[in-house]
Parts: sequence; C-alpha cells; structure tokens
Amino acid sequence: MSAPLCSLTLTLPDETATEALARQFAPLVTGATGLAPGGRIHLQGELGAGKTAFTRALLRECGIQGRIKSPSYALLESYKVSNLYFYHFDFYRFNDSREWLDAGFRDLLRDDAVVLIEWPERAEGVLPPPDMQISLVYADPGRVVTLTAFTARGQTWLNAIAPPPQMPCPPTGPAADA
Repeated sequence: MSAPLCSLTLTLPDETATEALARQFAPLVTGATGLAPGGRIHLQGELGAGKTAFTRALLRECGIQGRIKSPSYALLESYKVSNLYFYHFDFYRFNDSREWLDAGFRDLLRDDAVVLIEWPERAEGVLPPPDMQISLVYADPGRVVTLTAFTARGQTWLNAIAPPPQMPCPPTGPAADA
C-alpha cells in the first residue's frame, strides 16, 4: 500500500457517535458537497469493533432503503441510489489474498462508485490503496477511530470531517500553491 498522507484520531464514546461519524461521510461520497461522487474506504478492526455499524449508517444516510445486510457470507452486497453504485465487501472469510482476484471483484473498484471493504488486510498486496482507511479499536467505553488518508480525495474528506480548528491534512491543489 502507498504511504499515508495524513491521519486523524478521534474517540467515539458509543455506537451513536460511530453512526454520526459515518453520516459525515455521506455528502462527501455522494457528491452532495460538489466533490466527484465515489471513493474507496477500507474498514479495519476486530470482530464487533463497529465496521458494519459504520457502513450501515453511511449507506442509510446515502439513501439506501430496506435491509442492509452484512456481506460476511456473500462477500459482496451492492446497492444503487440514482446513478451511484455502492459496493460493500467483507473479506473476513478469505484465507489468501489471491482469493479476491479469483472472485473477480477487480472490475467493481471503480472511482465513480462507493467501495467499502471490511477486512481489507485479507486481500493485502492486491487491492489498490483506499482513499480513506478507517481503523476502529476497542476503548473502554466506546472506540478509538483513526482516519487515514491515502489520496488527495481522502485528504479532502479528512479536512471536511476534522473538528474545528483542526485541519489534519495540508491543503492540496492550486489554492495550496498561492
């Protein structure tokens, strides 16, 4: 994986805080803020750390209706809102990173789709870097989350999410050069 560009660590006291964080990503990935829609998010953490809770809250805020299932057995659940595709992967059952390639998922990792991958380390070395890696760790109480940007898109997301007056990533683009 490429080197991280910047990161931000937050404390989430409960599941409600995890869901609130996820909802902050919705306008960023759907294009509602003027950014191009889409993006890749990798979610890491032990079983029960909140990866699926985060994903469900994000998908719900993006407009997904009905039941949002964990893809633990199916490996993939896909959704569509308007012209935006959402792909939710769970690689927990993989024993070898090449299984991801054998499953034929490479074609779904489009820049114009929202791609959420739980247990990305199970396909380490064959996945492209995410825009954002979200690592959830148990804390008593709640969770500690580290948001790590690996792309300019991820930097933009991180700066939009950071609580004021923090700005964890240096500005990028033409405005940064001024």
